[in-house]
This record gives sequence, structure tokens and C-alpha cells, in this order.
Amino acid sequence: MWHSSVDNSSSGETRFNKEKILQGQGVDEPLSETGFKQAAAAGIFLKNVKFTHVFSSDLTRTKQTTCGILEKSKFCKDMAVKYDSRLRERKYGVAEGRALSELRAMAKAAGEECLMFTPPGGETLAQVKMRGKDFFEFLCQLILKEADEKGQFSQGAPSNSLETSLAKTFPLGKTCASACNSDSSAPGLAASVLVVSHGAYMRNLFDYLVTDLKCSLPASVSRSELVSVSPNTGISLFIVNFEEGREVQPTVQCVCMNLQEHLNGVTETC
Repeated sequence: MWHSSVDNSSSGETRFNKEKILQGQGVDEPLSETGFKQAAAAGIFLKNVKFTHVFSSDLTRTKQTTCGILEKSKFCKDMAVKYDSRLRERKYGVAEGRALSELRAMAKAAGEECLMFTPPGGETLAQVKMRGKDFFEFLCQLILKEADEKGQFSQGAPSNSLETSLAKTFPLGKTCASACNSDSSAPGLAASVLVVSHGAYMRNLFDYLVTDLKCSLPASVSRSELVSVSPNTGISLFIVNFEEGREVQPTVQCVCMNLQEHLNGVTETC
């Protein structure tokens, strides 16, 4: 069995987040002063994690968040970032640049729940979820291809090194630890991936992992968290397990979802 970790973070705060104005894809707002502080705090939290790949949405706020995270890293300061449009925030069409209260009013007028409502010109939840599925499947194939080309799974040291760096930051617990070492022919992790995206996008990606791939969840994750937009720089970790040589879906285990402890010392700038 082959394993990788996927560490997800949403972008830092922009002034429009604070003012509850929808940005989506069409409003490319930079981070606020608070947002830069949040990105730096996330970077300090993740500083000991050795990433093999870094992916980010190509919107400004996620680019800046990714930069803020990597600047604090002990191992990945100079790592190349791959920007991917599939990681962009949900497109809100005519509602972009308008207040969240206006979206709620549109949904009410249409007789729909705000969460399920699609503004004219916007993406449906199913379309966002499909983008998430497409990116996740691409990522899995990339990791498998690279690991196979390098013959990585006959070399335990690099994989164990990745797992050790991850365990310094996250509460992997006995279940995750045993999952990463259950097969002596494939010790540790094949890859450690950082993905920086957006709150509503992450919610739909998590829905795919939990609903479609039957991702296991820690007891601390509530149902309300699964339907909530990921908070600014909320951090989530998933362990993905692959069966070598078998055309089956990977199994996914959530270690944590939307962690915010790193923000305890961050003060909001008015």
C-alpha cells in the first residue's frame, strides 16, 4: 500500500471577507493586513512539515497566502509553487462584488436555501465539486506516477522522513501511524502535499472526499463543520492510501479539519 498526505489551507483574510462581500473568481482582492498575519501564523504552524509538492489557486489572495506559508518553512522556502485554476473559489456570477446579504435575498426570492442557490452566471455546487474531484484525481495520478518512476517505495528513508516531519505538527494518532506503516514494503509517506485554496471550494472538496470516497473522520469533527465554509487559513490534513497495481479508488482518512489554533495570537487589524 502506498500513502501520501494532503495538507489543505484556505486563503487568508481580505478586506472583502471582513465586509462580507462575495469575491468568488471575479473579484481578485489581495490579503488585508490581518490576512498576511494569518498566512504567517499558518506558516509558523507548518514550518516543520517537509512538503514534496505545493499547489495553489491562481488568485491573488491564495498566491499571497502560499508565499506567507512557505516563507516560514524550515525546508520549503524556495519550493516551486504550481498554480492551478481548478483550485479557484466558487464562481458566484452576478453576486460577485456584492454583499452576502444580497445573495441571501436572491436565494429567498427564488425560494431556495442560500447554501444551495446558484446566482445567474455562477457555478452550481455540483460543478465546484467536480472541479475538486478532477484536481484530486490528477494529484493522485501525479503522485503515483512520480513514485513509480523514482522507485521510491523500495526506499524507506525518504518516506519515513516525510512522516516524521508531519508527526511533529499534527496529532497523527495510532490509526494514522499504523496506516502509514502497515506494509513493510512501503513504509511511510510517498508524498506530502500542500494545497492552498478557498473556503467555499474546500467545503465542496471535503464533500467529495467524505460522500464519494467515504473518508473517515475524527470524532472531533461535527456535521456542521462539513457544511461550513472553511475559515481563513483553516488547516485540514488528509492521509490518502493507494493500493499498488489496483484500479480502485484510494481510501482517505481525515486527521483534522479546519484547525485554527495557529490564529490564537493573531490580532485583527481594523
